[in-house]
Amino acid sequence: MKSFLRLAVFLFCLQLTAQNTPWSEDLITTPEKSNYQKTSTYAEVMSFIKAIKSKSSLVHLEFMGTSMEGKEIPVVVMANPKVSSPQKAKDSGKPVMYIQGNIHSGEVEGKEVLQQLMRDILLGDKKHLLDNQIIIFAPIYNTDSNDKMEKGRRPSQEDSPVKVGVRANSQGLDLNRDGIKMEAFETEGLIQNVLVKWDPEMLVDLHTTNGTWHGYGLTYAPSYHYAGEKAPYDFTWNTMLPSIVKSADKNYGVKLGPYGGYSLRQGWPAKAIYTYNHHPRYIVNQMGLRNKVGILSEAFAHDRFYKRMNSTYGFVAEILEFTNNNGRKMAEINAQATQDAINNVKQNAGKAKKGVRFKMVPLDDAFTLRTYDYIAYNNKAGEKRYVRSGKIIDIPNVQNHSKFEAEVESTLPRGYFIPKVMKHIADHLKKQGVKVIELKTPKRAVGEEFIVAHLNVSKRKFEGHFMANAKGEFVTKTKTFKKGDYWIDMAQPLSNLIFYMLEPQSDDGLLTWNFFDHYFKEKDIDSKPVAYPVFKYYKLR
Repeated sequence: MKSFLRLAVFLFCLQLTAQNTPWSEDLITTPEKSNYQKTSTYAEVMSFIKAIKSKSSLVHLEFMGTSMEGKEIPVVVMANPKVSSPQKAKDSGKPVMYIQGNIHSGEVEGKEVLQQLMRDILLGDKKHLLDNQIIIFAPIYNTDSNDKMEKGRRPSQEDSPVKVGVRANSQGLDLNRDGIKMEAFETEGLIQNVLVKWDPEMLVDLHTTNGTWHGYGLTYAPSYHYAGEKAPYDFTWNTMLPSIVKSADKNYGVKLGPYGGYSLRQGWPAKAIYTYNHHPRYIVNQMGLRNKVGILSEAFAHDRFYKRMNSTYGFVAEILEFTNNNGRKMAEINAQATQDAINNVKQNAGKAKKGVRFKMVPLDDAFTLRTYDYIAYNNKAGEKRYVRSGKIIDIPNVQNHSKFEAEVESTLPRGYFIPKVMKHIADHLKKQGVKVIELKTPKRAVGEEFIVAHLNVSKRKFEGHFMANAKGEFVTKTKTFKKGDYWIDMAQPLSNLIFYMLEPQSDDGLLTWNFFDHYFKEKDIDSKPVAYPVFKYYKLR
C-alpha cells in the first residue's frame, strides 16, 4: 500500500512538473506531452538536447559516430565546470560515468528518462550530481531503428506507448550482441569514441524485459566478470546495488530485484531463477574485462509506460547519487583491478590458468524472490498446468543462477604474436583499445601453438555468423617472428579482454566470430589439422 501511495504521489508531481513548472515547452518530453502514449523520435530527442544546451553552460555535445542511415549518435557530457575533452575530464580529477538508452529501440524508457534527468541535473533539483563526477548520457544509441515505429512490436508492453521502433539496427544487427565482433557502426562508435576515448568508470545499459513475470518494477545485473578481475564485480554486487535497492524503494517506491527468469516446467513455487550468459558480446559484461563497473537495467515490461519510466528514473537517479558519493572509491577499485591484471601477467605468465569457456551455476546464497503467484490446475489430458494470478508473493530460498564456473581453462601467456598477413586481427584489437606493436626487428619466443584438429561450425546463423568452435591441443614451440609481424605484450590494461578475444578455445573470441575462417579454409582444415595462427608466448629469447 505504501509503495502504491508513493507511486501515486510521484505521478501527481510528475503531472505538475509537466504542466506547472518553469520548464519551457521545448523541455517537456514527448511522453509527458502525450499523456504517455508516444515515445520520442530521433528529431525530438535532438531538439530536446539542443534546447538543454542553449539553456545550460555545463553541457558539451559530441557524437560517437554516424549510423548507417546517416544519423549522428549524440553523446551529452555534463560537468561543473564544463568539460569538453577527455583530457580536461582527467585533469578535473572527477570520475566519468556513462549511461546509455535505446540500444533496443522498442525498449524506450532509457531514452526518455535520460532526457528528464538531463533537465533535472542541469536545470533542476539534481545539480548536486555534478559535484563529484562527470556524467555522460547517450539517450538514443540505436538512432535508425528508433523511428521505424509500429503498433504491436512489443506484445508484453501491451502497446504502451502505442508505437515503438525495432530491436535490430539498420544493418539487421542486435547491438547488444556486437561487443566483440564490432560490426555495427554504432558499436564501433561506442567502443572507440566513448569507452576508449572517455574511459568511464561505469557503464549502465538501460533495457526493458521481454515478458518475464516477476514482482519488481525493475531488475538489474552486474557485469559478469569471470574471465576478469573480481574486485569491480564484488563492489557492484555486494556494496553498490544493495544500497541502491534500499534508496530506490525509499525515495521512489520502486522495488528492485536481480535479473533472471524462472521456468514453470520446474513446478511452482519457483526454486530457481536464471540470468543471461556471461559473454562479453554483451557490452555490460565486456566492462568487467575492461576492469570497470557495468550494470544492466531491465524495466518490467508488463507495467504501463509511465510506471516503467518511474522505475528507470528512480534506478538511474539513485545510481548517480551513489556514484556522486562513491565515484572516487570506484575509480580506485577499478585502477587497482587494472594493476592486478598487469601484475598477474608479469608474475604468473606460463603458470596461471584462466577460464575461456564457462557454465552457469547458482550463487552460494539463496534469496527471497518477489513474484506474481501461479495457480496449478489439470488440463483435459490430466497434465498439470499453471495460470498466473494477480497476487504478488515472496518465495524464500530461491537459488539465483548468476555465477559462472570455468569448464575449459587455458594458460595465461606473457603475450601473443600475430603474423603480418593477419593485419585485420591487429586492426580489430587496436579499435578495442589494445596496444599492438608492429615489429621493426625479429623476435624469438618460447610458448605454445594450438593445433586445431576440428573446426566445428554451427548449422544455423546467429547475428549473421555461423559460430565456430575449435577442438585441438597446445604444443610447446619456439618460434621466430619477422619484421612486420604484430606483437602484443599482455602487461597492459586490457589483458583480460585480449586473452578472451585471442584464446582459440574461448566461447566468445575472434575465432568464435569467424575472424579466422578464411585462413582455415586456405589451409584445408577439413582434411588435416591446422595450426591456429596466433602464437601465445611465455618468454622472449
